[in-house]
Amino acid sequence: MQPGTAHVSDDELATRVAGRDHQAFEALMRRHNQRLFRVARAILADDSEAEDALQDAYLDAYRHMAEFRGEAQLVTWLTRIVVNQALMRRRKQKRHANVVSLQAAADPGEAAFETLSDDSVEPPPHAALRAEVRRVMERRIDDLPLAFRAVFIMREVEDMSVQETADALSIPAATVRTRLFRARALLREALARDLDIVTPDLFGFAGDRCDRIVRGVLSRLSGPSGDRGEP
Repeated sequence: MQPGTAHVSDDELATRVAGRDHQAFEALMRRHNQRLFRVARAILADDSEAEDALQDAYLDAYRHMAEFRGEAQLVTWLTRIVVNQALMRRRKQKRHANVVSLQAAADPGEAAFETLSDDSVEPPPHAALRAEVRRVMERRIDDLPLAFRAVFIMREVEDMSVQETADALSIPAATVRTRLFRARALLREALARDLDIVTPDLFGFAGDRCDRIVRGVLSRLSGPSGDRGEP
């Protein structure tokens, strides 16, 4: 955040940006970077593509800032631009021949995310576990259908309201609620499958641990009091 801009409202920053104030624009970007990146990332499921889409969106917003009239919050206006840029970029990706519109129903039964990072000091094993859990969650969120993924990120990760999400994606509020419900259900199912796969291997006993215990017992048995079972 630029010095002296921390308490400046979004509307005031927008006015300054419309006058081509680059420092105000930098402050605006830094203020909303995380949320807008996550929105782009939710649509594109790729860090690099999301960064490029966000940069394009910022340039588009800068060029048209004078057109912002304040009917909605500035961050909602910016989010719409990011959504449009991300969708345009997605359409251009050759590996995605069939693009699903965010306005379209995501399944036949449907009508018409703080991150796990922690700055506190914690033991390395705990930090490694948290990082692995985060990676698993990110992979499963990436596996969600686009329509569900976008809503999940906006509502659960960025804590946007139902109406904010609906406005940003140009869908009814009821659809936001439905898609969030389905996204949660799909994530629970995916994580349950992950748990089923890894559960048999928890606290593994084979290999080195097994050999070590067997060697220890045989060693004690071969000692002076081994056959009597004395300690």
